[in-house]
This record gives sequence, structure tokens and C-alpha cells, in this order.
Amino acid sequence: MQQRVSLITLGVADLDRAAAFYESLGWKREESPPGIVAFDLIGQTLGLFPLADLAADIGLPQAALGTGAATLAHNLPDRDAVDALTRRFAEAGGTILKQPQAVFWGGYHAYARDPDGHIWEIAHNPAAPLGPDGAFRWSGY
Repeated sequence: MQQRVSLITLGVADLDRAAAFYESLGWKREESPPGIVAFDLIGQTLGLFPLADLAADIGLPQAALGTGAATLAHNLPDRDAVDALTRRFAEAGGTILKQPQAVFWGGYHAYARDPDGHIWEIAHNPAAPLGPDGAFRWSGY
């Protein structure tokens, strides 16, 4: 696993309010599907996703996410790499919360929890191809 974070997703109670907050800081939204707000960062993207939808996507009750719910995403170039890293996560002592599978936005992903409880999304997004160095941008390179 490369030493990087691709996409930081914050579970939020009110998507419009959260987006307005970041926009008030001068951040510019990227084009994204309904129900998701994305802001490209330098080498990363910050995503906002309704907390209830995030809990449902992971397969946990919302209360299990606690306060400040977030996932850290590691994007990969293809589905095989998602499968391989998910296996490696489990072998290293992580807990697989959602096995790799196709998702509504056209990608392929899994969710895993590290030994300290931090949740990672292991993903391939065909709409956002990675740069030659593995760098991620919401809209691709």
C-alpha cells in the first residue's frame, strides 16, 4: 500500500449546510453526482456525504459511526488491485466491513477498519483515473 490518502469523506448531518461552510472558506465544488459534494485539494479530494447514507453504504448503524464520522479512501487503478489490497488489509489485522463490490456511482469498493477503528474505503473509480504517480483527483488526470 502506498503511503497516501486519496479521498477524505466526511459524514455530515446536513449536506447543503456543510457544503456552504467549505464554500465560505473559498473552496470550489467539483462536478459530482447528486447527494455528494467534492472539493479537490492539493493531491487529495475532500468529499461530503450525508451521514445516514454513509452508514448505510458501510453497512453499520449510524450510531456506530460516532461523532466526527469519516472514512479515509485509498484509490487504486483497477478492481483487481481493490481485491488484493482488501485481502492484505485483513491479513494485516484489519476487519473487512464490506467486501469489494460494484457501487451506485460506477466504481468498485470495499470498506475495512484498521486495528484502531479507523475506517478505510479501498476503491477504484473509473471516472477518476489516477495520475502516473498514483495521485488522485476527483475528475481524473
